[in-house]
Amino acid sequence: MKVLMLGWELPPYNSGGLGMACYQLCKALSKKDLTIEFVLPYSADHGIDFMDITAAHPQGVASVTRSGIAYDSYKYVLEDGSEEWLDIYDQQELYEHAVARLVETTEFDIVHAHDWLTFRAALRVKEAKHCPIILHVHSVESDRSGSRHGNPLVREIEEMALLAADRVIAVSQHTKNAIMRDYGVPADNIEVVHNSIEPGDITPLDPNNAYHYLETLKSQGWRVVVNIGRLTVQKGLPNFLKAAQMVVAKAPKTMFLIVGSGEQYYELLTMAADLGIAKNVLFTDFQRGKRWRDAYAIGDLFVMPSVSEPFGLTPLEAIGYGTPALITHQSGVSEILQNCLKVDFWDINEMANQISAVVQNDALRDVLHANAFREFQGLSWTDASHKIEKIYNRHLVGAAV
Repeated sequence: MKVLMLGWELPPYNSGGLGMACYQLCKALSKKDLTIEFVLPYSADHGIDFMDITAAHPQGVASVTRSGIAYDSYKYVLEDGSEEWLDIYDQQELYEHAVARLVETTEFDIVHAHDWLTFRAALRVKEAKHCPIILHVHSVESDRSGSRHGNPLVREIEEMALLAADRVIAVSQHTKNAIMRDYGVPADNIEVVHNSIEPGDITPLDPNNAYHYLETLKSQGWRVVVNIGRLTVQKGLPNFLKAAQMVVAKAPKTMFLIVGSGEQYYELLTMAADLGIAKNVLFTDFQRGKRWRDAYAIGDLFVMPSVSEPFGLTPLEAIGYGTPALITHQSGVSEILQNCLKVDFWDINEMANQISAVVQNDALRDVLHANAFREFQGLSWTDASHKIEKIYNRHLVGAAV
């Protein structure tokens, strides 16, 4: 079986969980009796040997280079040497046409597309090749807009594609419910396949943590609460800062480390100052590699305060790097992770109470992590790959009939 996989990012050129989920899923699928051609909208060397990676370049374009993180602009270098910059909406339209040309000379059995940016391309391939398309939903527009209506263009693309798909995969029951609510897709056409993590892929930590200032504070009795993710309305950071203010009032020797970038950066920076906790909050901007891993490791508690989180890999990563987690009930990961603290995103008082309990009680912190780590060690992408392989086979049989 050959799978044409349509995606928008892969590590190390990923903005967050989408690229990592695609990478891990494809790695697990590659161990089965199938081959994968993963089609990206940009050119880069990913150092991946378990699948073929193809850049879908529009006609007349020599190369495509991304600027910044995935949800950003792209530089097109044309064959005549000229350059052109395109925003994300123009880019996904060109990706659609480039994929349509690519499949004219590409053989495959089934199409598996990830999130709205690739959905138009999947529909175009279905129209041209009459093949089954599987649409994998890592988030819907109402998630990304913090439970609001969001961008009408994106919603139109999602609705059109999801209703036309042969099968929809949702990364959680939370996401399945959102797809049914927002777009009226029948429940029996949506399969829940939870994301996961591979414990063996956790990179061993360097004994010298990059956050020397925080290490010094911890040696003086301070405790550190960490958040890692995009600084967007979906992630619930304003409520997190309001809870932080309450925590600092109870436990003044608490630092809050916020790792990530996004459109709310200056708003959150100002908010921390207005709440009177600026000296207790550190913003690091987007991090990779050692500084990203060390941010997890320096924490006494990781908090994911998301308003609406389709899945959420970061709490699992935190546990892998030695830190227990507090997550919101409004997240997909809460459906599979039992050994963690949980709270409603809007309940700022309870969020503050739970954070305060951990930073004031090292024994509670250690027991939380020990229990969570035992659960973490049993996780794998293998189950997800089994479920998806069954979906492929079911639809290939149906297409043959």
